[in-house]
Amino acid sequence: MVSPRNKTQRKGRRAGARSAAEQLRGILADNRRGKGRGIYSLCSANRFVIESGMVQAARDENILLVESTSNQVNQFGGYTGQTPLQFVNFVQRVAAEMGFPQRRIVLGGDHLGPHVWRKEPAASAMEKAREMVREYVLAGFTKIHLDTSMACADDKTDQQRALPEEIISARAADLCAAAEEANRELAPRANTLLYVVGTEVPIPGGEEGDSKAPEVTGTKDLAQTLEITKKAFLARGLKPAWNRVIAAVVQPGVEFGDATVYPYDARKARPLSRFLNRAWNGVYEAHSTDYQSREALRQMVLDHFAILKVGPQLTFAFREAVFALAATEREWLSGTAGVSLSDLPETLDRAMRSDPSHWKSYYHGDARDLRLARKYSYSDRARYYWPQAAVSASLELLLRNLSASPAPVSLLSQFLPRQADAVRAGKIENQPAALIRDYILEVLEQYAYACGCANATLRGVANRYAE
Repeated sequence: MVSPRNKTQRKGRRAGARSAAEQLRGILADNRRGKGRGIYSLCSANRFVIESGMVQAARDENILLVESTSNQVNQFGGYTGQTPLQFVNFVQRVAAEMGFPQRRIVLGGDHLGPHVWRKEPAASAMEKAREMVREYVLAGFTKIHLDTSMACADDKTDQQRALPEEIISARAADLCAAAEEANRELAPRANTLLYVVGTEVPIPGGEEGDSKAPEVTGTKDLAQTLEITKKAFLARGLKPAWNRVIAAVVQPGVEFGDATVYPYDARKARPLSRFLNRAWNGVYEAHSTDYQSREALRQMVLDHFAILKVGPQLTFAFREAVFALAATEREWLSGTAGVSLSDLPETLDRAMRSDPSHWKSYYHGDARDLRLARKYSYSDRARYYWPQAAVSASLELLLRNLSASPAPVSLLSQFLPRQADAVRAGKIENQPAALIRDYILEVLEQYAYACGCANATLRGVANRYAE
């Protein structure tokens, strides 16, 4: 693999002393001016996804936005087992190994609020949420999505229904105050904190049950959210922080289910685009943009959905690549003396069946339906299981086997034909890690194109996620 170091160094010299957060604000300002620029956000703790993002950002001579959610990373470890500081250290280690400058990385906290502790009374849930936000800021996260939309145990509302805007906004302001206080402790090396507000998003991890095409956020609802949130910020003396609110999360009408993608319809989102031009000085952040066509993503950026969040599609691509390598391993090394096969797909499924807590509320049907969903659902609940010891060990064995004995390109062509072509052309090595990254890059190239990256190129293959 070609190191991204030289390209990023050239871009870094041109960017001068501007921080990555300042460059992010510049991209969003260009979007408001109609220049068609945007930024995609990697919502993943998967090492291969982050590595691939660094390769793509280096090619585009751009910054990289990496985000973790409150259930992935928090002060108690989340499902990744990482605290905010540990996640930052992890990303920095990957950057050092990839030769990608850390100064070009923006770290974001997604859905920061009481979601993880919503079954507790609001007082204790918010206390833990404040501490989580504090640890995110002290660890070096600079883009903060404040999400306090979920009801806690003693809130006088159904937990499936939205809380009143006044409560949501007051709690968001409370968390913002905690973030600002923590940032002051970093002086004289305090960061510029950038905030995202708005609640019309799926819960962390995605919607439960069958997805339906969502309604586009109404401009009256958005105007009310912004007005009430601003009032709550000003009441807490947070006017400087309000001036650093860069985006509002709205629903652009995109979503995906186990086997269905609901495509972006620019006509339905047109009122939101017009509202931004006349009544909102930020941009929009779009969640669940996974599996949209590249042209739909491009249109979203042009319509001022300037921050495109993507997560499950990237780990879905990772899983596809790994399963293809496992099939290659079986064909190539089965029966070879002294070689134990990884049996990775089987190991992953055993882990998911042993602990169904991450998928049982999301997948439905009979035994056959569940077996297929565990492997192939677009929601990719399998992503929660890669950190588990048995699954991680199986993946490492697969990588070792195919690193020590690379499969012939003729066999590789059966399961990873585009990567086989790249190997033949000398563009990538016939090594499993390089093959996985190249596969994930097929997705990231779509997002780079959508965001108007000057150096973005698309491969001469059909878009796998066309409308």
